[in-house]
Amino acid sequence: MKVLEKAPAKINLSLDVLGKRDDGYHEVRMVMTSIDLADRVECEDLPEDTISIRTSAPYVPEDERNFAYQAAKCIKETYNIHRGVAISIKKNIPVAAGLAGGSTDAAATIRALNRLWNLEMTYEAMLDIAVQIGSDVAFCIKGGTALATGRGEQIAPLPSLPPCWVILVKPAVSVSTAQIYKELDSKSADHPDVDEMIEAIKREDFLGICQLLGNTLEAVTMKKVADIGKIKQHMKTIGAEGILMSGSGPTVFALTQHESRMQRLINGMKGYCSQVFAVRLCKPFPLLSKYE
Repeated sequence: MKVLEKAPAKINLSLDVLGKRDDGYHEVRMVMTSIDLADRVECEDLPEDTISIRTSAPYVPEDERNFAYQAAKCIKETYNIHRGVAISIKKNIPVAAGLAGGSTDAAATIRALNRLWNLEMTYEAMLDIAVQIGSDVAFCIKGGTALATGRGEQIAPLPSLPPCWVILVKPAVSVSTAQIYKELDSKSADHPDVDEMIEAIKREDFLGICQLLGNTLEAVTMKKVADIGKIKQHMKTIGAEGILMSGSGPTVFALTQHESRMQRLINGMKGYCSQVFAVRLCKPFPLLSKYE
């Protein structure tokens, strides 16, 4: 038997880093939303008690370093499963791009194995697995739009954004999230107004959302990747309503509600980078909660 799951990327509308925690992680407050740039994760039953990983992208590990592998292993240990699984990942999300590609693959694996193995996990049970793997996995379990706090594992859902296009531009470099956080001085960094972003979303104020876009990590990554500043300036010249780097970068995204402007952004940015995408927003996955 096989189960196929979609694994959407995410962008950060507001990312604030409050400081380092005693456990070594950073305390964050992030507003994230899912976008319709997605990997495809297929899980197939194996008779032998093993986990195999196959991906379509180079440089993505196909062993225990892969978040999807870790998700399967955690589920097997938690639920005492003595069956194997072959996990196949068709990568469409750029790797090491600030779009949660590995995290969303892990979340899709959790949803897929819940169906494949008839585990009847609630949303909360899936979160318990997710938090053992990585900070963004918890958000990616359900997706949609949400506030993530703590180290990113505490998720509070928010209303969907007004309909818009998301144009993504990924420079031809990769960034280490751990290194960016290591170099961040949260005391002297800029801090976006997360609360105002939440209010703008609740008001369905698209221009307000665009004006409040902010990312504490952006200045750190821009020192390493000069193209980020050039991409942002070119997007601004073309007329994007809102522009920001996602996560630890280096992907830059623009928001617009105008299809003609979306086309101009796509055409204008293809001269800068080979990886340019125009996508829509994604709704959250309908998962069973123990409170429902």
